[in-house]
Formats: sequence, structure tokens, C-alpha cells
Amino acid sequence: KWRSLYEIQGERKRIMRETCSKYKSNNRRIITPYHVSRIFVEDKYRVLYCEVPKAGCSNWKRVLMVLNGLASSTKDIQHNTVHYGNYLKRLDGFDHKGIYHRLNTYTKMLFIREPFEKLVSAFRDKFEHPNNYYHPVFGKAIISRYRVNATKEALRTGSGVKFKEFIQYLLDVHRPVGMDIHWDHVNRLCSPCLIDYDFVGKFESMEEDANFFLHLIGAPQNLTFPKFKDRHSNEERTTTKITQQYFAQLSPSQRQQSYDFYYMDYLMFNYSKP
Repeated sequence: KWRSLYEIQGERKRIMRETCSKYKSNNRRIITPYHVSRIFVEDKYRVLYCEVPKAGCSNWKRVLMVLNGLASSTKDIQHNTVHYGNYLKRLDGFDHKGIYHRLNTYTKMLFIREPFEKLVSAFRDKFEHPNNYYHPVFGKAIISRYRVNATKEALRTGSGVKFKEFIQYLLDVHRPVGMDIHWDHVNRLCSPCLIDYDFVGKFESMEEDANFFLHLIGAPQNLTFPKFKDRHSNEERTTTKITQQYFAQLSPSQRQQSYDFYYMDYLMFNYSKP
């Protein structure tokens, strides 16, 4: 079993490197704090984890906290503690020497997810539930820019953004509000062409990949990757089928443009075109 998992890792890294050498000319660029700002550091087991939202990141942070001795079990850690507790250090918090030492000696890993599925998961989480950041900041701007005859109420609260409007915002070169980590490219978040990741896990095979990774770093035997859904736990996880239902609301050209938008992620992580 381990052998086939080693082979899968070798193949994922090969495809990632080949895509980088074909499309990217930044192999010789200097790694700056900006490039490592999404990378979390676990010094005890010497792990660097690049956070990709909507690909198991809350549970990965829980695992890192347990490895670090900050909690005895992943079950004990609340969502807010994970995201707002600042218990885990980020790589950009170290000086130049500290950053390079860790990049050269720690096990670097990231977990990814099928780009459209990840996008729909982010949309459902941020726009279909009450949210006192995404509705006023993104919702208002999206509704006022893309909705014809928007009601005063919608413009005031920014609630009720439709998926089609969200995609219009995403594809707009003159976006009314900036990018957000929840729908940015993995390529931009984790700089895989600059940073040579040792381990590439996939959300689709999370349990197997995660426990293989924990085995590789020599984590305690009793630590396994948590299976629970972190937010809106009574709601079904975003699946391929749910993703198709959302994309069915778009025109063929919007679907194609969305694919083009995430083209590098599709290519680099070997996801087939939906």
C-alpha cells in the first residue's frame, strides 16, 4: 500500500514540475515573504503546510496544533480557535535565514481540490450563509455592479448574491473588489513553481493521503486526520453533482472562461476538464 502511495506522489510532483518548466519562467526568482505568507510552520515535526482554503485546511491546522502539543486531540479545537487563535506560526513571520532554513530542511506539503468544486464550496460557504465580512465587502460590490434593478435592501446588506453574479465578478478584469484567498489560484497561493513541495495531497483522496503523510513524518500512531465537516456540518459537502448544478446556471462561454481562469491549476494538479 505504501509503495503505490509513494508512486502516486512521484507522479503528482512530476506533473507539477513539468507544468512549471513549460509555462513558468520564475524558477530563478527570489522567494520573498509574500510567496510564503500562506505557509504554516510546525517546528516539532518540521512541517510546512501551505493553506488552500476549502481543501481541508481547518482540519489540517487542527492536526498541526496537535503535533505541536497545543492540543491533545483534534476534536477539542473549535473553528474560531483554528482560524483566529494565531497559535500556528506563518513562515513569513521569520527572518530571511529562518525562512530559507525551513524551506530547505522541513517537509513541505499542500492539499488541493478540483478547482470548480473548490469554487462552489467557497461560494456556498461565504454567500449562502450569514457572513458579516463577505456580504458587506464582496456582496454589496457584486450586486451593485452586476444586478440590474437591485433592491435597496440587497444593495444595503449585500446578501443573496447569485452564483452567476459571483462568476461575473470573478471573470471581470476590472473587479469591483479584489481577489480573495478562497477563490484564488493554488498556483498563486502556494507558488508551487518556486517552492518545491515534497508532498501533494488531494481532497478527493484526503483520508488516504493525509494518513500517509502523517506516517511519513513519524506522527504519533493515534493521530489520524479528522473526518468531520468543519462548518455548516448539517449541510451536504460540495460534490461533483452539486458543482454541476451550480455550473448549469452559467452560459457555455462563462463555463469555458471559468475553466480558462483556473487552467493552470487544472493542468498542474492533473484534474481533467469538467
